[in-house]
Amino acid sequence: MTLTLTVSDEVRTLAPGFTHVAVEAHGLVNGPSTEASSELLDDAARRLAVRLDGRAPHEDPHMAAWREVYTAFGSKPSRTRNSAEALAKRALSEAGLPRINLLVDVYNAISVAHLVPVGGEDIDRIEGGMRLVRATGEEDFVTVAGGEEAVEHPDAGEVVWRDDAGVTCRRWNWRQGPRTRLTEDSVSGIFLLETLSPMPVADAERAAAELAELLAKFSPGAHITVRPPTC
Repeated sequence: MTLTLTVSDEVRTLAPGFTHVAVEAHGLVNGPSTEASSELLDDAARRLAVRLDGRAPHEDPHMAAWREVYTAFGSKPSRTRNSAEALAKRALSEAGLPRINLLVDVYNAISVAHLVPVGGEDIDRIEGGMRLVRATGEEDFVTVAGGEEAVEHPDAGEVVWRDDAGVTCRRWNWRQGPRTRLTEDSVSGIFLLETLSPMPVADAERAAAELAELLAKFSPGAHITVRPPTC
């Protein structure tokens, strides 16, 4: 069954230039980071440096648009960066990009190379469909603090992804919860590439196609579908 993804009217009003492209994959093979996935991340950092040509990530027009939207729903973008800007900042640092696991490395590489927020969720851990909404402030966001499970609540008006069980990602694409993240045992995933104007939709489609190719390379035999862009 195809996972449903919906965007609320409130979010569309807040960000009329928002588009997302989803890549759905079944029959994936995950595991620890490999030399090949590490090389992907290093190559993505090099591609990013060429793209930015000496600029800081937040000076890119697409990242600037995300900062404006974050400000619009009450978040401070210099403290809670969108996922692509945060990864880009790490990619350009001496520490470089983290190695998480094979699937996460792959989608992080796409995010950095194309400077677009990309998220990956384990479909088998999602309850019902996924919805992008403005929070009431009463939703549960299950996370980990000090090694123990903890429950947070988003700010009222904050943009969040959620399913029937609660929030899966806070502040649009800032922080993913552990409940639905891709682990080394994951076999089915939904990967979301999220864009705002001025990034052309065609650029997001190219990034999604590259992601699909990499998933097929690392998981031969997987069933992978790139969905049409949703505005």
